[in-house]
Amino acid sequence: MSGSAPVADASVYGDLAGLDALRKSARNHDPAAVRQVAKQFESLFARMLIKSMRAAVGRDPIFGSDQTEAYQSMFDDQLSLDLTRGHGLGLADMLVRQLQKSGVATGSAPGSTSAPSATRSPAGPATSAPASAAERKHFISQVWPQAQQAGAALGVDPAGLVAQAALESNWGRSVPQGTSGQSSHNLFGIKAGAGWDGPAVAARTQEVEHGEPVATTASFRAYGNPAESFSDYVALLRSNPRYAAALNTGSDIGAFATALQRGGYATDPDYAQKVSALASQLKLASARPITGGAGEPL
Repeated sequence: MSGSAPVADASVYGDLAGLDALRKSARNHDPAAVRQVAKQFESLFARMLIKSMRAAVGRDPIFGSDQTEAYQSMFDDQLSLDLTRGHGLGLADMLVRQLQKSGVATGSAPGSTSAPSATRSPAGPATSAPASAAERKHFISQVWPQAQQAGAALGVDPAGLVAQAALESNWGRSVPQGTSGQSSHNLFGIKAGAGWDGPAVAARTQEVEHGEPVATTASFRAYGNPAESFSDYVALLRSNPRYAAALNTGSDIGAFATALQRGGYATDPDYAQKVSALASQLKLASARPITGGAGEPL
C-alpha cells in the first residue's frame, strides 16, 4: 500500500513534483500508478512519433522560423496528450499486460475488490437472471441501516454504499462462501491481503484485464454478519490514502464512485459508472430519497 496517490493527468511528465509522486507509487507496485506510468510512456512515444514525422517533412522554406517551430512544438505536445487519452493507441494496455505477466504489476490494489459485471458478483457463482424486485427490496431493507451509519462515518450518501454493495454482491446473491457453504457476509468484495489476520474464505472471482474478464481464485475477508462487513469497509476507506478523495463527497455519488475507481478499488473500467447508475436507479425507484420504513424504495 502506497502513501502517494497516483497522478491522474498525463501531463505529469512535465511536472517534477507530480512525477516524483508517481514514481514513488509505481515503485510500490500501485496498480493505478503502474497504469499511469504506462500512459506516460505511451504519451512520450506519441510525442517522439510526431517529432520524427515533422523531421521527415522538414522546415518550411518560406514561412518557417524559430518562433513557428516553438509554437509547433507546443502544439505537438498537446496533440500527443490528446492522442493517448482514453483508450489511446493501445500501447499502454500492452505494457500493463506485459508487466502483469512478469509480476511487476497486479490486477488490482491490495485490499481491493476485483471488478464485477452487471450480473455477476466478483466472488460468487454466475447468475443468469437479474435480481427480482422482491430480492432487491429485501436486500435494501437489510443493509440500509448499516449503510446509513457507514455513510455518516465516511461523509457520503448511503445510497452510494447500497449501490456498491448491490453491485459487488449481486444484491446479496453472490457473496463469497466457505467450503461448507457458510456466508462470509462480505458485501464489498474486500480481499484478505497480507495485513488481514481475521477469518477468510477462498472463492472464485474475475478480474477485468484490457476489457476482458479473467477468472481466478482469491481469498476474501469473512465476517460474522453484514454489519461487520460495513464496519470493515469504513475502516478500509478511512485508513487507505488511495481512497481519501472518496471521503466527504456528500450527495455526489459520482464523485465518490470515481474516487474509488481512481484509487484502484476495482479493475473494471466502468466501475464508477455502474455504481452511479445503480444509485440513480435506487433513488428513481422511490418517490422520495431512500429511507427506511415507510420510505423504503422498490
